[in-house]
Amino acid sequence: MSIARHPETAAAAIGVSADEHHRSVAPALHLTSTFAWRNFDAKPEYSYSRSENPTRATLASALAELEGAASGIITSSGIAAVDLVLCLLSPGDTIVAPTNCYGGVYRLLSARAAKQQFNVVFVDQTDDAALNEALAAKPKLLLIETPSNPLLCITDIDKCVAAAHKVGALVVADNTFMSPALQKPISFGCDIVIHSTTKFINGHSDIVGGAVLTKTADLGEELTWWANCTGVGGAPFDCYLALRGLRTLFARIERQQATTAAFVDALQSRPEVKKIYYPGLTSHPGYEIAARQQKGFGSMLSVEFNDDVDVLRLLPSFNIFSTAESLGGFESLTCIPAAMTHASMPPEARKVAGIADTLVRFSIGQEHAEDLIGDVFGALDQLKVSSVRDINFSGNARKQVA
Repeated sequence: MSIARHPETAAAAIGVSADEHHRSVAPALHLTSTFAWRNFDAKPEYSYSRSENPTRATLASALAELEGAASGIITSSGIAAVDLVLCLLSPGDTIVAPTNCYGGVYRLLSARAAKQQFNVVFVDQTDDAALNEALAAKPKLLLIETPSNPLLCITDIDKCVAAAHKVGALVVADNTFMSPALQKPISFGCDIVIHSTTKFINGHSDIVGGAVLTKTADLGEELTWWANCTGVGGAPFDCYLALRGLRTLFARIERQQATTAAFVDALQSRPEVKKIYYPGLTSHPGYEIAARQQKGFGSMLSVEFNDDVDVLRLLPSFNIFSTAESLGGFESLTCIPAAMTHASMPPEARKVAGIADTLVRFSIGQEHAEDLIGDVFGALDQLKVSSVRDINFSGNARKQVA
C-alpha cells in the first residue's frame, strides 16, 4: 500500500536506500549498454539500455510522482520530448501550438509540417476566439506552453482542456518554466506533460535531457514503445545527474522566486525599461490565472528595453549574468531571444508573437538579489555614459543596433 507524501519528500526520497544488493543510500548509476539474461523463459526487466535502464527508470518514477502522472519517459533532450509526442500524429492530423512558443519548438513543428507529416496551426492561445476557431478543425493535439518562452504569457489550462477535450484533442503542456514544484498540469486535466529537464529539474546546467509524463498508462505504453523504436531515451549518467539535481528543486525555486521578486521590483524604477513580462506583477494580463493555477510566479522574466538601448552592448557589460541559451540553473543567465533562442523563427513570425529585437530574457539564479540588481543597473549606467562619449567623440549619435 502506497502512502501519500508531500512532493518535497518525494523529490528527496525516491530511490534512496532502494539498492537491495549493497544497501547503498544513494541510487546506483548503471553505466551499461546491455544486461545479462539468466534464462530464455522470460525477458528480464532490463535487457538493453536503449529500451530501459534502472537509473533512467528511477528518474522517470520520481517525475511521474511529482506530476501526478501514470507513467514517465525520459528523453535525451527537451526537444526530443516534444518530438516523441509528435509520434502520436499521422499525416493529415493537426496540432495547434502557441504563436509565441519556444523557438526550437516552432522550428521543429514547422519543419515536420513542411514534410507533410502533419499540419500545424499557430495561434494566440490567450485569445478565446482564435483558439476556438483553431479547435473547430478538430486537431489531434493542443500544445500549450504556460508561462510561454520568452514572453511569459499565461494560458488558462482549465479553459484549454475543456475546449480541447470537447473536440477530442489531447492536451500537451510544456511545464519547463514552472516545474512540478510550482504547477501540475495533469491535475487540471492535461493528458501529457513535457519538460526540458536541462532546466529547473536538473538545476546545474551540466546535462541536457527531457521528460514526457502521461496521465494514463495506455498513453504511456504507446509513447514508451515509440521511445524505444526511435532511440530517444536519456543517457544513464544524465539521468543520474538530473535525479541528483531534483533533490534540491524545491529549495532552489523558493530562493530563486524571492530573488526574482526583488529584482523585478527594482527594475520598474529604470527609465530604460519599456515593459517587464513577469506574471507576478498585478499589471500582467495573466496575473489572476497564474495565481490560480500556479503555486508561485517562478524565476523567469523578460524585459523589453527602449529602442535607444543597445542590448547587443548591454549584455556583454554584465559581470554576474552570463549570456547563454538556457535557464533554470543555479547561475543567473540572460539572452536576447531574437538573436539566440528564437533566431530560427522568421522575423515576421517573431513580430506576430510579439518578440521585439530589444527583448532580453532573464533567468534568476542563486545569487543575492542586491548583487544582481547592481549588475544590471551598473551596466545600464555605463551604457548611458558610453553613449554620451560616442556622441561627443563623433559629433553624431551612434546608431543603435537591435
